[in-house]
Amino acid sequence: MSYDKNNSDWRPTRLSGSNGNGDGLPPFDVEAIIRYIKDKFDLIPFFKSYGSVYIILLLIGSFCAFQSIYIVHPDERAVELRFGKPKNDVFLPGLHMMFWPIDQVEIVKVIERQQKIGGRSASVGSNSGLILTGDQNIVGLHFSVLYVVTDPRLYLFNLENPGETLKQVSESAMREVVGRRFAVDIFRSQRQQIALEVRNLIQKTMDYYKSGILINTISIEDASPPREVADAFDEVQRAEQDEDRFVEESNKYSNRVLGSARGEASHIRESSIAYKDRIIQEAQGEADRFLSIYGQYVNAPTLLRKRIYLETMEGILKKAKKVIIDKKQSVMPYLPLNEAFSRIQTKREIRWYQS
Repeated sequence: MSYDKNNSDWRPTRLSGSNGNGDGLPPFDVEAIIRYIKDKFDLIPFFKSYGSVYIILLLIGSFCAFQSIYIVHPDERAVELRFGKPKNDVFLPGLHMMFWPIDQVEIVKVIERQQKIGGRSASVGSNSGLILTGDQNIVGLHFSVLYVVTDPRLYLFNLENPGETLKQVSESAMREVVGRRFAVDIFRSQRQQIALEVRNLIQKTMDYYKSGILINTISIEDASPPREVADAFDEVQRAEQDEDRFVEESNKYSNRVLGSARGEASHIRESSIAYKDRIIQEAQGEADRFLSIYGQYVNAPTLLRKRIYLETMEGILKKAKKVIIDKKQSVMPYLPLNEAFSRIQTKREIRWYQS
């Protein structure tokens, strides 16, 4: 690209050879641009003597203005520094301007981040993720820390390496919590409780460091024994599963037997209550009958005694063999009343059977 002073047009001219970019044009020629601008300003008398100086100052000013403008995206926050000292304000998303090079800007992502600890993120041969439990077992834990930056000023300037600090604090908190637990709690039933305790401990430590970080969640992704004892651990796990199955089956049997026993006991209670009510009612009836007879006895004792005597004799003679003797006759007559009654009863039964 060249500029012909005698020609008012500024245009690129093709030079022989190649500039290495394959298009046959020379590289961007800054000197040609400066000469062009200087010649244009030379037309003004004021700039004719010091044109080059003003052009350089103009370019420097344009560059400074360009460097002074920055954009903060919706998931970011910005902190400006003046002479290396951070300002108190935190700048929200939008277009902002500072005084470069006096001011500088640091931009931080404030969306949720994930810090993986153990597992694939650990280096080869590292003990990251291997934790000693309270019952002297070794557990391989792979977990993630989900966090957000709530105070960019603290996050940027209070810790030299916030990510590494968070990782070390998370490992330390997990070791402390798991060190108070049995291995079975981690493998089976207490993962959520452990994660909650670890989260609270990490947050307490990071607040003490004034890190500007808020811990959202601790996710325990995997918990497994070391490979050297994996087979033995699996055998123990299978035994525990069998134990749980046996306990469940015994509980089912116990519930079934207890249910049947409770049903039978309930039936016995209901029968006894019914029997009690019946006996009480019968006794009450007998008592009422006795009181009624007693009232009649008070009014006519002789008549009542005779009535009771006749009713009693009727009950006795009804089942006994009876022989009637008439004192007025010399020959003893014999009336076989029992045989007669027996024949009558037999005939009735035969007729009923034939019908």
